[in-house]
Parts: sequence; structure tokens; C-alpha cells
Amino acid sequence: MANLTNLYDVSKCTACRGCQVACKDWNQLPASIKPFKGSYQTHEDTDGDTFTIIKFFETEDPVTGVNWSFIKHQCMHCFDAACIMACPQGAYSKTETGATVHDPDKCIGCQYCTYACPFEIPKYRKREDKIAKCTLCADRTAEGLTPACARTCATGALTFGDRDELLQKAEDRVKYLRANGYPNATVYGKLELGGLNKLYVLTDTPDKFGLPVNPHIPKNISAWQNIIQPYFGWLIPLTLAASATSFVTTRILANKHGGHGEHEEGGHE
Repeated sequence: MANLTNLYDVSKCTACRGCQVACKDWNQLPASIKPFKGSYQTHEDTDGDTFTIIKFFETEDPVTGVNWSFIKHQCMHCFDAACIMACPQGAYSKTETGATVHDPDKCIGCQYCTYACPFEIPKYRKREDKIAKCTLCADRTAEGLTPACARTCATGALTFGDRDELLQKAEDRVKYLRANGYPNATVYGKLELGGLNKLYVLTDTPDKFGLPVNPHIPKNISAWQNIIQPYFGWLIPLTLAASATSFVTTRILANKHGGHGEHEEGGHE
């Protein structure tokens, strides 16, 4: 089955944030009220109850004046997902359509996935001691529906469909933008990290939109996956046993030293 993904075109986005509302509504997520810090951006980052946000970037040009740029920020559903590699419980998996989904029943809230993710997407939900993130509406797409965010986009900045077809659409759009005032326009997600199942049409370089230019998976994640994780099941009881042994040894040594102290005190009397 072909990978199905969202294509987001920043040149068409008006930052209405309808996608944020739709995501909250479909996933029945509670409000996550943040203090106002002088920006129209509602949240600095996603959190356990906010799977997608619109980020605002304000720049000032001596010729054109103040310019606004917007970008939708959510899980990238990477082909080679670091969260899958890092999770010791196998709580992450890939759907047939390429979405990276998380099983809360297997999650132990260790947050290894958050630290491993180049985009810091998986977020801790304290009240449940679990991780939560965007699923690319896998429950909707399994029934032939469009993800809630793309379904509600009024300007066509968000479209959903076959990744190969949307990639061609994105490349055509970039050619148009480069010829019409955006010489640095580019497609993001085509090759990054071996490919993302979330595509962007950017009007400028990725760093101007808060995206890593060369995202990479931390080297220690590979070591974790290939060396440590296969033995994780018995490392826990081994560690506990080592801790218990250390405790007993410490007590024995403490009692031994204590006994010597008493003998020495008795010898002075």
C-alpha cells in the first residue's frame, strides 16, 4: 500500500489555526492554556494535549518592512523513525500507510523517544505518565477519511494523499515559487532523514521556519537499538540485583567498621 501523507504549503497558509482546532476536536484533547508572551503563536511547542501548532516567525526587511511567515508543526512520521528505535517497550509502530503511531498501553513514560526525536515531537503527559503525539489521524485514514487538519484547511495549504503524487505536486509548486519572487523555495521532507512522511513546500530555507537543515538521529540511538535494547528485558532485573547486592555489601561494611570503632573505644577505657 502506498504511503499517504500531508503536504503543507507555507505560501498558502493564512495562520487561521483551523488545523489546531480540528486536531483538538477530533482527538478530544483538553485545552492547554499558555501565558501570552507577545506573539500570535498560541504555544511555544506541542505538548501532551496539543499535537499540532502553527508557528509564527516575524522578520524585518529594510525594503519590504515587517514580514510574517507561518508553518504547521507536528510529527513528521519519519520513514526511519528514531522514536521506534529508542522505545524500550515497542510502543511505536508503523501503519500500512506510513504513519508512526504510539500505543499508550505499552508506554512506560520513560521519554527516551522525546530525547531521540530530531524534532522533539513526542511529549510527556504527566497526568497519565505516558507519551502522546500526532498519529496522522490513522484512525480516520483507516476508514478512508482525510486527517482532521487537512479536512478543515480552508486555503488548500494542507492536502492529503499519495506521497509520490504530492511530492511531484510540491516540486512543481517550488518551481513556480522560485520563478515568482521566492528564489530559495524548497521541498522539505523528500530526503531528510531518508525521507519524511510529512512534506513541506517552503518559501525560504528550512532554518527560517525553525526546521533543522540537516536533521539527524543521535549516534547513541543506534548503539541503544543494536546493543542495549535487545537485552533490556533482563538488564532491569540484573540492575535491581546489583543494587540489592550493593546495599547489602554497604551494610556489612558499615557494621564491620562500626564494630571496630566500639572495640577501639573499649581499649581506651
